[in-house]
Amino acid sequence: MPPPAVTVWFDGDCPLCVREIALMRRLDRRGAIAFVDLAGGGGCPADRAALLERFHAQESGGEMVSGAAAFAALWRAIPVLAPFGRMARNPVLLWGLERAYRGFLRIRPRLQALARRFSKIPPGERA
Repeated sequence: MPPPAVTVWFDGDCPLCVREIALMRRLDRRGAIAFVDLAGGGGCPADRAALLERFHAQESGGEMVSGAAAFAALWRAIPVLAPFGRMARNPVLLWGLERAYRGFLRIRPRLQALARRFSKIPPGERA
């Protein structure tokens, strides 16, 4: 079996992350992505706290990236999203996506609290 096209590290205790990763798993029909749940004891190639602060990914043979660049790497591994991932190679577009991601990070704790409050996912059940 070939190595994954991209590896992503995510927080399996975050209801927002669990939902998003579940969607990405459904879209990853080729099995090109290795999903590593940091809350489920998945391996940490870097500082665990740093990996939990921001979304991280690593394309096969590439360096680990975070934030918008990590989302773009993930998108490139999924055919239906690949055009968006390729467009994000444009530095100006990636800069805008990173700014939007940083804005999201500021409100993430409140969104997580809301998602936990209204979540239908039983505690302990992860993506």
